[in-house]
Amino acid sequence: MAGVADDAGFGFPIARALAEAGASVCVGTWPPALNIFRTLLERGKFSESMKLSSGDSFAFERIYPLDAAYDELGDAPEDVRTSKRYRETGDFSISGLCARLVEDFGERPIDIVVHALANAPDIKKPLLDTSRSGYITALSVSAYSMISMVRRLGAIARDRASFLSLTFLAGERVIPGYGGGMSSAKAALESDTRTLAFEAGHRFGARVNTISAGPLASRAAVAIGFIDDMIEYCRIHSPLPEVMNADEVAATAAFLSSPLAGGITGATVYVDKGFHAMGKAIRPEDRVAVGARGSGQS
Repeated sequence: MAGVADDAGFGFPIARALAEAGASVCVGTWPPALNIFRTLLERGKFSESMKLSSGDSFAFERIYPLDAAYDELGDAPEDVRTSKRYRETGDFSISGLCARLVEDFGERPIDIVVHALANAPDIKKPLLDTSRSGYITALSVSAYSMISMVRRLGAIARDRASFLSLTFLAGERVIPGYGGGMSSAKAALESDTRTLAFEAGHRFGARVNTISAGPLASRAAVAIGFIDDMIEYCRIHSPLPEVMNADEVAATAAFLSSPLAGGITGATVYVDKGFHAMGKAIRPEDRVAVGARGSGQS
């Protein structure tokens, strides 16, 4: 799993769902967050989030440093490689991750890869005010990294491996406030999912899918500043007028990563209570007309 640094987003619940299904889970964590993440794990801060339905807890097999902005260690600028938060981690590139996995688990150690990472330094800025460097960074880390991971990890994956990413409706629709080029990155990620499914299917025999998840109050989303309004808006106007939770996304991720979904590839699977299907906001009279739950109408 790439992109887990706390238990507030989608990554941690997906890791738990995979462990629940019997997978051994390794994670790649952004180097500046790595020591904090390890410390919080050691102190039991995530103990509730690590509990399985049996009452037992799962543990990560390995926690690796990963900065998906870099395909090779040499791609990272010297000031990054020698900075305090990077210099002790070793090779934190995508290629470095591949090498460590092979070293630790053998020649073809992978069945499942989950891409749960994104970054946009200008995310609070409208697209019109996004800098070129901010836009390129958003696409590089949030979209191109998936291509790089499929190319490199696909080469060491077992037959019928599953690659999965996370997208958002902003790749298709306008979500004011979701700026900095992130909407473009999600659109690219969804398009790349289809092309990668074809190419990785032929080259590696692997499947590639993405989940378009509804809004979640992760730490990254809270930092944008409008997530609570988005969650409430989606709750009101969705076919299932409920707040989506991360475990629903995690269950879908476990399914798509399993042999049960062996015939599914190149797909964008929506886990958003049906919000993506709506073309018009719901007025109170609309809800009465269709027979809102609890209204007594059938």
